[in-house]
Amino acid sequence: MWVKICANTNLEDALLAAKLGADAVGFVFAPSKRLVTPAEVARITPHLPEGLERVGVFPAWSAEKIAATVREAGLTGVQLHGGFDPELVRALDEVFEGRIKIIQTVHWVVTAGESSEAEVMKQLRLIAQMPVERVLVDSKVGEATGGTGVPFNWAAASGVFAADHGLKLILAGGLRPENVGEAIERLQPWGVDVASGVEASAGRKDLEKVARFIGRAKALRERPQPPGPDAGEAA
Repeated sequence: MWVKICANTNLEDALLAAKLGADAVGFVFAPSKRLVTPAEVARITPHLPEGLERVGVFPAWSAEKIAATVREAGLTGVQLHGGFDPELVRALDEVFEGRIKIIQTVHWVVTAGESSEAEVMKQLRLIAQMPVERVLVDSKVGEATGGTGVPFNWAAASGVFAADHGLKLILAGGLRPENVGEAIERLQPWGVDVASGVEASAGRKDLEKVARFIGRAKALRERPQPPGPDAGEAA
């Protein structure tokens, strides 16, 4: 089970996640209480283990601005959090010549009496045609598109996660040590992503929560999925 500990703001927390077995750490460049600058991240990434993925979470910036930030901050991955823009995905894939992994975020709208299932499935079909292997499904509550601590409807999402779309789905939104095991068992994602669910306060991680989250996630296995275009590379 691939695990990403997101919204890191300091070296201590990023190293903690690596030590406890995380596969990736995330840094938020989108508007957030956990917003960091490229210069701040550039002081962190040189001290992280070589095999740890370092993912930048970006709003709807231009490919040039994202690429410049990736280079300055020392990142190995890009998470697009500002909506699905096929032209941006193509531009980034061209700029990085396929060397940077792209994670496309899809937002599951959390609204009483409504379901995002059809809309999410529609977006996944479109994304599957792009040079993107990983898709993060996150909660959208009002105008907030991440870090809300609110899970979406897992029962309604079961069909989405079980579908054969050739993508590696990463589950996010309201995950915490107490519910990540249930979430994985119900949806069988390829990976999980957490930010506020393992914090002591906004931007500061809680050692015990991070340890319990990673431990419980790693104890479970994801449903086998078809190999992506980079099969044979380390996930």
